[in-house]
Amino acid sequence: MSDNPSPVAPHVLRLPQYTKADQEEILGNGDDPFGVASAGLTWLPKEEHFGIRHEDRLVAHAGLRRLPVAIGDDETEVVGVGGVAVAPSMQGRGLARLVVTAALEHARTMGPQHALLFCRPPLVSLYRRLGWHPLDTDVLIEQPEDRLVTMPLRTMVTPLRDGVRWPSGPVRLFSLPM
Repeated sequence: MSDNPSPVAPHVLRLPQYTKADQEEILGNGDDPFGVASAGLTWLPKEEHFGIRHEDRLVAHAGLRRLPVAIGDDETEVVGVGGVAVAPSMQGRGLARLVVTAALEHARTMGPQHALLFCRPPLVSLYRRLGWHPLDTDVLIEQPEDRLVTMPLRTMVTPLRDGVRWPSGPVRLFSLPM
C-alpha cells in the first residue's frame, strides 16, 4: 500500500462571477493572455462561468453567453463559448476538456441547439478532439461604431442536441463576439 494518497480528480464548479483578477489568477497579467489582441476586436463578457480550483487557486475557466445569430435566412440563437483558459502549469491534464464539457452540459439547458466559439488556428485540433467542427464559411460580427467585420479567428460549432446539424448558409452574429 502506498503512503501517498491518490490525487483527487479535479471538480468543475459553477462560478458566481469571473473577474479580470480571476483571469489573471489563471493566465497571469500579460497584455494579450488569449493571443488575439492583434485581431483588434471588442468582446462581450460571458454571463455563465465554470471553473476548476486546484490548491485554492483558480486554474481553469470556460464562459457562456447566449447570442443572436443569422444562419442563411434563419434568425436564431447560439450559446457562445469563450474565455476558455487553463493555467500554463496545469496544461496537459485534461482540464480544458473538463471545464468545456461542464459548460456545454449547462449550455444544453439554455435553449439554443448549437454552441459556437472562436479560436486561434493552433487550438483547432484541441477543440476537434472535444467534438467541435470548424465552419467553412466566414462569420460576420458586429463591432463598435456600427461596423460589421469578418471574424479573423476560426469559428467552430458543436450541437447541443442529438441529431442536430448546423444549417448551411452565411453566418452573421448580431452582437459583439463573446
